Amino acid sequence: QLFSGEKTMRWDEIDKQVCSVARALSVVGERWTMLIIRDAFLGTRRFDQFQANLGVTRHRLSERLGKLVEHGVLVKVPYSERPVRYEYRLTRKGLGLYPVLLSLAGWGDEWMDGGKGVPLEYVHQRCGARTRPTLTCSECGEALRPADVQTRLGPALMETAARLEREGESLTDIPPLLRKS
Repeated sequence: QLFSGEKTMRWDEIDKQVCSVARALSVVGERWTMLIIRDAFLGTRRFDQFQANLGVTRHRLSERLGKLVEHGVLVKVPYSERPVRYEYRLTRKGLGLYPVLLSLAGWGDEWMDGGKGVPLEYVHQRCGARTRPTLTCSECGEALRPADVQTRLGPALMETAARLEREGESLTDIPPLLRKS
């Protein structure tokens, strides 16, 4: 396939796709991961705090925290020397997930509240008003809706397509939504 270079794709190989969504999911798409990130944004720093807040097994939490550290989303910072203990802090890369987290929360608020209302309200500190995430054009500020956005092949996918063509591969694997570009 154009996105992966392979005919079949296993979940643990999803980062090989020439797709930003797939690559991002290879880091944050596993169960518990976004909840760990949510808690980090809410101020949780220490392993035991994450474990108590989430109720996840120690093994699974250690695995997920390790992957987030490995990918530079979190950094381990020692807070005790005897015994050596660490806390986990969001990096610049981790802070970049804030719009994703807010958008996911907004979707959950709208579609998964069970008629009970939102669990958390987000208040913009500068103006003091409740806010909800909105996606806007970085150039004109207009709200972005799916019908108003067109996709085009970017440099990475064009390079992959050119390589496949040179190797005699069919370009019919390009998903129809991308053929418009």
